[in-house]
Amino acid sequence: MSDLRQRLEAAIGAAGGESTDFDLNPEVVLPANRKLREAAVLAAFMDVAGEPRVLLTMRSSALKHHPGQIAFPGGKRDPGDATLVDTALREAHEEIALEPGNVEVLGTLPPHETVTGFTMTPVIGLVKAPFTPVPEAGECAEIFTVPAAHVLDTGRYSIQWRRWRGSRRYYYTVPFGPYYIWGATARVLRNLAERMAV
Repeated sequence: MSDLRQRLEAAIGAAGGESTDFDLNPEVVLPANRKLREAAVLAAFMDVAGEPRVLLTMRSSALKHHPGQIAFPGGKRDPGDATLVDTALREAHEEIALEPGNVEVLGTLPPHETVTGFTMTPVIGLVKAPFTPVPEAGECAEIFTVPAAHVLDTGRYSIQWRRWRGSRRYYYTVPFGPYYIWGATARVLRNLAERMAV
């Protein structure tokens, strides 16, 4: 994990700005006066039998935003959250029972704007000790891990599209086994992979 730590820290410090769900759709003109809500997610890397892996969840199909999709633990900033790092750690604790004290926060990536009107800050961290994930039934249908080598390889990403609001919306995807990782989650992971490839 020490090599991964060094690469993640270098990626966090690399140049590069914000990303959006519209990166592959330059014809979309976003209103300059739009109001975005703050959110944060935790990209938590952990050692599983000697292999670095990243924690992901399958969101509950009952959720208002992104139901049934693969996502990082995370959510909108609450008034009691002093920082967006606090938001990500609180949400991870609520959703998957990951104690904040069991995460070494390495830093954050630039915010990502989602189609649902959030400016989402990815928090990068390392899980210090083994823990037993427990899904919060109302938010999380499943918790699983994916090899870091898979999602940090830009060659594994492809661009696909779906019809959205009457036109084609293009997005990144990086499937793993039965898990279809796409949209904002794939975009954030690709951004991290691009930074680590430099």
